[in-house]
Amino acid sequence: MANLKAIRIRISSVKSTKQITSAMKMVSAAKLRRAQDKIVRLRPYVSKLKEILTGLTQSLAESEVENIYGRITPPEKILVVVITSNRGLCGAFNANVIKEARRIVSEKYLDQFNKGDVVFLTIGKKGYDYLRKQNVKMVPERNALLNNLTFDNVAVVAEEIMKKFVSKEYDRVEVIYNHFKNAAVQSLTDEQFLPVESTPSGNKAAAPVDYIYEPSEEEIVKELIPKSLKIQFYRAVLDSFVAEHGARMTAMHKASDNATNMIRELTLQYNKARQAAITNQILEVVSGAEALKG
Repeated sequence: MANLKAIRIRISSVKSTKQITSAMKMVSAAKLRRAQDKIVRLRPYVSKLKEILTGLTQSLAESEVENIYGRITPPEKILVVVITSNRGLCGAFNANVIKEARRIVSEKYLDQFNKGDVVFLTIGKKGYDYLRKQNVKMVPERNALLNNLTFDNVAVVAEEIMKKFVSKEYDRVEVIYNHFKNAAVQSLTDEQFLPVESTPSGNKAAAPVDYIYEPSEEEIVKELIPKSLKIQFYRAVLDSFVAEHGARMTAMHKASDNATNMIRELTLQYNKARQAAITNQILEVVSGAEALKG
């Protein structure tokens, strides 16, 4: 009977866990739908804006106007922006970003890291908690962005990064995050935020575009390029935010399925143990009756 009681307690515990994971799955699914609509609407605009920005940078490189956001220098001082989540229970979502950040530093910026010239900026508590224990150089975290994710809030952070790049505090800024593909798939992404690249990513080089500037090249550099960079940064944070809810929904779905399977196995185990206990009781009664006859 003690064994039966232990199995009943375990079944009850797994059922409670399943209720929690199912509720978390539904919450993540609702948040995913809202956030996914935003990123789907934003992507075409950002893609075209990035194409224009690349063309502008390439065109300005051939003119006398200085593009302060396209300054190409040896990458001595590096800022690595690590975008994770504030909460866990989303599978390998955060671990993959942290692993990629470590790989990039060890493969691309090891000399700068050994000199103390690699600085980390975290957006997301999970990345912050890990890097804080590694004794690396960090700027104040921006984890609160994910609690109220709006373009205006993200633009403030992007503007600070841009100012430090212009003032030559950083020579290169890289952003590491999970790119949202669908609810079940997130693609680990590493993008160079600054300096603005004058050639598009990929093997095929694009033909230079001969732009007609209105009102002037100076105004373009002053207004359009900073705005474009802020939108690019917002898209990266929003992409990670959507991917987080997709990863959590998938993880909770798998956890619920595992709980269902475990409940089925425990119920079968309970029924077998109960049947064995009843059989033993019947045998005891029959044995006692036979003894009385003798």
